[in-house]
Amino acid sequence: MALLAALWCSSVAAADKAPIFVLNSLDASISVIDPVSFTEIRRIPTGKEPHHLYLTPDEKSLIVANALSDSLTLIDPKTGEVQRTITKIIDPYHLRFSPDMKWFVTAANRLDHVDIYRWEPQDATTPLKLAGRVRATRTPSHLSIDSKSTTIYASMQDSDELMAIDIATQKPRWKISIGKLPADVYLTPDDRLLMVGLTGDEFVEVYDVTQAAPKLVKRIQTGAGAHAFRSRGDGRHVFVSNRVANTISMIDIQSLAVVAQLPGPGGPDCMDLSADGKTLLVSSRWARKLSFVDIEKKQVVRQVAVGRSPHGVWTLDHASRR
Repeated sequence: MALLAALWCSSVAAADKAPIFVLNSLDASISVIDPVSFTEIRRIPTGKEPHHLYLTPDEKSLIVANALSDSLTLIDPKTGEVQRTITKIIDPYHLRFSPDMKWFVTAANRLDHVDIYRWEPQDATTPLKLAGRVRATRTPSHLSIDSKSTTIYASMQDSDELMAIDIATQKPRWKISIGKLPADVYLTPDDRLLMVGLTGDEFVEVYDVTQAAPKLVKRIQTGAGAHAFRSRGDGRHVFVSNRVANTISMIDIQSLAVVAQLPGPGGPDCMDLSADGKTLLVSSRWARKLSFVDIEKKQVVRQVAVGRSPHGVWTLDHASRR
């Protein structure tokens, strides 16, 4: 009886674990990974070229942006069931909700603009209302929004620029030239420093954005193809994937120095972090794998085969993103 009870409790605990979602950009699908057996249990069809995904601040929906289909797929983050599809969202490559959940922002990577929508969930037919479209120079890539929901930061990868946008007016505050092929941007929890991964180089550039004009504070050498960020959730460290070097660097936010290097096989791209803070989930873009990296051991402990060109990765059972 004791053995049966133990097995029953174990199965219940496993059932309570939320799945891991991986976007297969070239297959127009989401791989759903069982976090206990570490197997792909099913695939969810999406629109064309799903690249990034984001949880609504109320944690009720995981939003997948389908860039070439001009649509968003909303899924249940606990079950993976498709809730609905929102159409006529033009070229949503990257996406963010403002912390106050009043604004939804997308970067149109192909069409060179940033769109700012009002979020009105009470309107079941059209919950997103376009408030403003901000022209970007060339290829807006990644977005970040400050904790006060006042400012959007956007990188432009093919014009090597960084732009700040006022959310209330939907107008640019400033735009500056930066390093080669900027990709992801990470704003420190105190809204003071903005980090930019330079995929065309081997550096992360750090800017002080507390003044009217941003100031370059430091260039941190991480590895070739510095690309995407994921906070360690301790308010002190942030990871950056170096896509060309096949490594992941951990940066100390206080010293602005690399304090650890981890393996990142197969062109590491997006990352998530397990709830216990021990394991990085990494989309290995060129290897068609989801890689699990033990942070303390600095080892790849397992890989799961997924679809073509895996990009965004996310799970509800994650460590803090701040």
